[in-house]
Amino acid sequence: TAARSRGGAPGIRLHRTRFLNAHNTTTHRGIPITTVARTLLDIAAKETAARLERAVANAIRLDVYDHQAITEVLATSNGHRGGKALAAATAREPKLTRSDWEARVLAIIRAAHLPEPLVNHTLDVPDHGPCEADFFWPAHSLIIETDSWQHHGSRASFEADRAKDAALTAAGYRVVRLTWRTPDSTVQKRLRALLDN
Repeated sequence: TAARSRGGAPGIRLHRTRFLNAHNTTTHRGIPITTVARTLLDIAAKETAARLERAVANAIRLDVYDHQAITEVLATSNGHRGGKALAAATAREPKLTRSDWEARVLAIIRAAHLPEPLVNHTLDVPDHGPCEADFFWPAHSLIIETDSWQHHGSRASFEADRAKDAALTAAGYRVVRLTWRTPDSTVQKRLRALLDN
């Protein structure tokens, strides 16, 4: 991101802005960059709410998130298109989804007003070790795994998924897999039925 008065360089595409003060900039390995807070503001103007939430959650996971800096960048954003979206995304604790499919399932859960799960939560499973559950409802011992051919289409992934499911089931969890092609309405119905039991 650069002020509109700043020149460019061959091979570098600049994101132009009307207003960029010194508080919104820093350097990384000698390269001038925008701060994490300002970068999130710029992302908020162009990305979906799900992708913005993922960016905020990643900033928290990487320990580069500063809520005070977010508050300050919002206060001086001067009508920036990303202001409202960033304020909404930082008003609650974000969930770290790792794919658009996970983000879609989380959106379905929220739209249906179902209990919010833990997302990408690691469980220590006896005789297996750590298992990461895409979505986990501890009170229901329910785990939902979101599958896509892109990430689960190899023989090794198939075998690893089955071993993981068997270990989780043996440990007393209910494991249900949903594929990318499952219609949203079906996802909602299945989740509601599983959470009612």
